Amino acid sequence: MQTVLGANGQIAEELTRELYRNHTQAIRLVSRNPKKVQPTDQLFSANLLDGQATEKAVEGSDIAYFTVGLPMNSQMWEEQFPTMMQNVIAACKKHRCKLVFFDNTYMYAKTSEPQTEESPFVPIGRKSSVRAAMAEMVLQEISRQSIEAVICRAPEFYGPNKTQSITNTLIFDRIAESRSPRVPLRDDTRRTLIWTPDASRAMALLGNTPEAYQQTWHLPCDDDRPTYRELIDMASEISGQDLKYSVVKMWQFKLGGLFSSRLRELQELLPRYRHDNIFVSDKFKKKFPSFAITSYREGIHQMIG
Repeated sequence: MQTVLGANGQIAEELTRELYRNHTQAIRLVSRNPKKVQPTDQLFSANLLDGQATEKAVEGSDIAYFTVGLPMNSQMWEEQFPTMMQNVIAACKKHRCKLVFFDNTYMYAKTSEPQTEESPFVPIGRKSSVRAAMAEMVLQEISRQSIEAVICRAPEFYGPNKTQSITNTLIFDRIAESRSPRVPLRDDTRRTLIWTPDASRAMALLGNTPEAYQQTWHLPCDDDRPTYRELIDMASEISGQDLKYSVVKMWQFKLGGLFSSRLRELQELLPRYRHDNIFVSDKFKKKFPSFAITSYREGIHQMIG
C-alpha cells in the first residue's frame, strides 16, 4: 500500500495517476475529504493535526507521501505544518513506513546563487522559516536512522488544472482568460520552473527507488531557464497573439497588500524575483537519464495552445 497524505491538490492527483500507471494500484488517498482519482483508490478521511488519526491513516502503508498544501497564511503554516510533520513522522516510525516529503525552496537564499541539494538554509520570513524547520525535522530523523525518508524538493510550479503559483496566477491563468499577463518585479531575470506533472512523476520514481532514500533530491527541470519576457514571447508564438504585459513593482504589491491579505502574504516571497533563480537538478538527471522532462514550450502549449 502506498499512501498519499494531502490528497486533493494538483501534485497529489498527478502523483496518484503516476503510481497507478507505473508502480502500484494499492493506493490510499488521505485528506479531510478525499476523492478518488482512480477507481481502485482507497479513501481515508483524516485530519493530520490529530496524531491518532494520522497513525491510522498510515497503518498498513509501505510508503507515505507528504504532499499537504495550505493556503498562503503564515499563522496557519506556523500552527499546522510542524504538527502535521511531527504526526506523520511518528506514524511512519510506528508502522515502519517509508516517508517521501514533497518540499519547496522557500528556505534557500533569495539570490542568484545556484541552488543544489547542498545549498544552506537561509530562511527569511515566517513561511520560509516553517519550511526550513519541516525539512530539518526530516533530516534529523534521517541522521538518526530512525526512519527511511527522502526529500523531494521542487522550485516554483507551472502547469495545468489546479496548479497554483505566482507564475501561473499572474502569467498563464491571465493569458488563458484573455487578460494581460503581469510580471512580478522584473522581466529579465532567469526563472527555473517545474511542470507539475513532471514533479509528481519524479516523486513517484524516487519513492519507488530504494537507493534514493536518506537523501535530498532536486526534482528535474528544463535547464533553459527563460526570463518572463521570453516565456511571454513563447506564449505569444504558441497562441498566435501579440501578448502585452506589465511589470508590477514592489511598491505596487505593498500598496495592494494594504487591502488584500493574499498580497501581504506574497511579499515575503517576492525578493526572489529580483534575481535569477538557478535551481540545479543535475543529481536526478544523472541518476535517471531516461526521465523525460517537459520543455517550457511543450508545457505552455499544453496550457494555452
